[in-house]
Amino acid sequence: MASALELLKRLERSDFESSAGEKRGLELLPPLTDDEFRRLETQIPCPIPDDARELFRYARGFRVHDPLLHGAHRELSLVDLSGLDAEFGLEQIFPHAISIADDGCGNYWVIDLTSDAKTWGPIFYACHDAPVVVYQSDSLTDFIEQAVKRSGPRAQSEMDRVHEVLAPRIWRENPNVMSFENSANSKDEDLKTFATALDASYEFIDLRTPKLGDGFSWGRYGPWTVNKRFGEKRLFAYKKKTKWDRFQQYWKR
Repeated sequence: MASALELLKRLERSDFESSAGEKRGLELLPPLTDDEFRRLETQIPCPIPDDARELFRYARGFRVHDPLLHGAHRELSLVDLSGLDAEFGLEQIFPHAISIADDGCGNYWVIDLTSDAKTWGPIFYACHDAPVVVYQSDSLTDFIEQAVKRSGPRAQSEMDRVHEVLAPRIWRENPNVMSFENSANSKDEDLKTFATALDASYEFIDLRTPKLGDGFSWGRYGPWTVNKRFGEKRLFAYKKKTKWDRFQQYWKR
């Protein structure tokens, strides 16, 4: 597989057909300066991985032009793969999230970095309506290909599938959620330790080895749903709420 930098250089020399049938190229964003590299290093929990450092010395991201962009939120106008100074919440789920793109509706694709990260990934789609997170990719190269493919006419990429099909499905079906009882009695030591540190009011989700479309409903019980993460491991839990809990919370606002 080509590196992210090799792919970006190849795409820079290509023409793409927009949803309006026009030809346009990939406009690269400027590389990071030395000062920006230093600032980025203060914002993440690990050294900048080699794949990202190599890419950011050439370009920090790209823009795909399309005259219909403002008429339909199908295309990503800007992909800043550095995420430098971008603001993002959900710290209880992604404490060191790097926001790299948005869908035009206030939802973001973010990189979940940990202290032992050796690559600029993995990448999740974090949505507030419905309030879910969905696994997108573990590869910068793969994400770039998906983002560019998404901007073409009639093209359907994995980003479209996550955005339009898998995120609503996670909210609707709430798949792969584990009960407290099963988690606390698991033979998986990490899961067992995580569960027994909480209580039976929590449900658990394992995203340590995710595939496209895996995720969970971080706002399952409303915008004040309590979410937990097991250190830097991608084991998550959210606290269930009774009707009485929700009634009390409503009157405390």
